[in-house]
Amino acid sequence: MPIFGICLGHQLLTWAFGGRTYKLKFGHHAANHPVKELATGKVEITSQNHGFATDPESLPADVEVSHINQNDGTVSGIRHKSLPVFSVQYHPEASPGPHDSLHLFRRFHAMAVEQASARA
Repeated sequence: MPIFGICLGHQLLTWAFGGRTYKLKFGHHAANHPVKELATGKVEITSQNHGFATDPESLPADVEVSHINQNDGTVSGIRHKSLPVFSVQYHPEASPGPHDSLHLFRRFHAMAVEQASARA
């Protein structure tokens, strides 16, 4: 079953995979946080409202960091290397940029279609 975690969903997936989170001193709050997707090098302007971050050293080998907050270097996204599961620690549905994060919903839709086709 494809899973796309958003904000708290990102933290829940971090824990489900055996990773840890830690409290940020001030948290991330606003609609102007630059986040870099490591696979593409593309930077998105994101909306964030959270007080915790994923500890990248705590993630198991089959989970990788996919996004980094450009303001402070914290983890802003993870993905499982073999399962159709990924998450971001921001609100892509808020669309602070024109459509900066729309590709995440397209990716999740493609995962769901692929899984449905495999089960048919």
